[in-house]
Amino acid sequence: MNQAASKTNLHPRNLHRDRYNFQQLIASSPELAAFVALNEYGNESINFVDPAAVKVLNRALLLHDYGIKDWNIPAQYLCPPIPGRADYLHYLADLLSESNGGNIPRGNSVRVLDIGVGANCVYPLIGHAVYDWHFVGTDIDEVALNNVQHILDSNQLNNAIELRLQPSPTAIFSDVTYADEYFDLTLCNPPFHASLAEARQGSQRKWKNLGKENNKHKKPVLNFGGQRLELCCDGGEVAFVTRMIQESESGQRNCLWFTTMISKSSTLPHVYRALKYSGAIDNRTIEMSQGQKKSRILAWTFMDEQQRRAWWNQQLS
Repeated sequence: MNQAASKTNLHPRNLHRDRYNFQQLIASSPELAAFVALNEYGNESINFVDPAAVKVLNRALLLHDYGIKDWNIPAQYLCPPIPGRADYLHYLADLLSESNGGNIPRGNSVRVLDIGVGANCVYPLIGHAVYDWHFVGTDIDEVALNNVQHILDSNQLNNAIELRLQPSPTAIFSDVTYADEYFDLTLCNPPFHASLAEARQGSQRKWKNLGKENNKHKKPVLNFGGQRLELCCDGGEVAFVTRMIQESESGQRNCLWFTTMISKSSTLPHVYRALKYSGAIDNRTIEMSQGQKKSRILAWTFMDEQQRRAWWNQQLS
């Protein structure tokens, strides 16, 4: 499958629907040139199983398309694919528009909580650049937050993106949110795997899908990197998202929409059951795809339609 065909399922507002213009990206980030070569279709591309190439491409995309300079992550930290992360944000913007007269709310009065902001801070960086939203990013990893702080300092974004250290490895909303604060959205890219072995198996499947399974000179690597706590947790994504749903009950009047990514379709029956017990009034499953990878957004709210409209009326008054 060529690159152009693989990106047609991205959100219509996604800047990355077309084939990457590597010459423009190289003009912005000359270091990318060393990683660009012609692929089997005669198109310029990079080796997407090379973590160094993926990181340099991300740096170029964030600079060229979103004006983010000096972006970097420590070695072995998660380096997410930019197009898919942007898709999540655009679908969330559509979700907010439903109870706002079909208009996407923009500006720093829109507050978004990113659970597990990581060392890359990709969601807040893109969300603020595109929609001017205000973000609070939380993480249990102090090294990751220190790296993000450097990015924020370099781009003068400290007023737009706030960082909070989560002191408890098992808590999600508690200890990092306050009783008197409100969010229009929460988002999360949870640890999908139950163990590092499972994560490596997933990486091997990626290699197979990319036609690299017969390469005898290299072992499959986690091409997007990731620390253990970024990739896996006890019980995998079922346990993590179930705990998130349970914790969301206590903040049901402080947030309009709770959302999270769901990687595995087999997770859905479990989290639907948790939502039923939570008392959530409405929930959505938004399908997403990027190339051969398919995922979905799970969103839920404890407010009915009238309350959701009133939420925005209060914001605008």
